[in-house]
Amino acid sequence: MEDNSVLEILSPEEKKKELFLRQKHTLDLFLERHAISQSQYDKSLGDLRDKMGMHGVE
Repeated sequence: MEDNSVLEILSPEEKKKELFLRQKHTLDLFLERHAISQSQYDKSLGDLRDKMGMHGVE
């Protein structure tokens, strides 16, 4: 979902999941471009999942 207007129709939980997926995508790009190490990625993703309660979301 690229268009922010689409976010207006989502439930709060769906918005939270979409935000998580966008942030995870950013981490994925950082790792892919070697801007962060695998251990930094793992820690950051784990922290993100913990703080957002998104365990089990890929």
